[in-house]
Amino acid sequence: MARRSLFAQPWSPLRTFSAWAARLPSQCAVCGGWPAQRLCEACIARFAQPRPRCSTCALPLAGGARQCGHCLRHPPLLDACIAALDYAYPWAGVLAQFKFRGDPAWAAPLARLMRSTPWAEPAIDAADWLIPVPLSPTRLGERGFNQAERLAHALCAQKASPRLLLRLHSGADQHTLSRAQRLHNLQGAFAVDPLRVDALRGRRAVLVDDVMTTGATLHAAAQVLRQAGVTHLTALVLARAPQSGQ
Repeated sequence: MARRSLFAQPWSPLRTFSAWAARLPSQCAVCGGWPAQRLCEACIARFAQPRPRCSTCALPLAGGARQCGHCLRHPPLLDACIAALDYAYPWAGVLAQFKFRGDPAWAAPLARLMRSTPWAEPAIDAADWLIPVPLSPTRLGERGFNQAERLAHALCAQKASPRLLLRLHSGADQHTLSRAQRLHNLQGAFAVDPLRVDALRGRRAVLVDDVMTTGATLHAAAQVLRQAGVTHLTALVLARAPQSGQ
């Protein structure tokens, strides 16, 4: 109980409104059906089927393998990586609404998709903390909210702690960079709050983000969490870019 009060989430009118708005009936954002929730059951069944993925980078796999060749040759810092969806139609458009059009009410239905993904719920239940990948102050000011923080809170508000991992700088825009360039760009981007290192030492954590493209951001965040003493680290993302390479 003491741990929960130490990292309690401040009351937010926007978060309260978003949670209320997410429960209202509306058109399905994918098929336009009415009345429905933001995502109707038919579209979830059609576009959100689980698929075999590498257990440590979440790239789609075929043939029953557990890990992709890259992860076998270069073991990642993550013990597991879970992705609910491919970053493709219709989810790329849904994420654009969530992130870039100021619509944080998407967090609740998208978090339900994440939690229903195989192995996600056991990972959340076993974790001491859900740690959202932080945005830089500049990006946070532009967007008004951190989508990863909203997802973590919707997944498990009691364990979500957006202040354990800090973003020190954003670096250059990463959209056109290779993985190696992204890793260089992210050097020194993250740090653990030095006053809260004891909250991580010897603990299990789930690192939460919305999209995993090359894995560079999660790798950089995982480095500092491992250095802080996290003993088991899972990444849980909404969407994985279905491309070769890391």
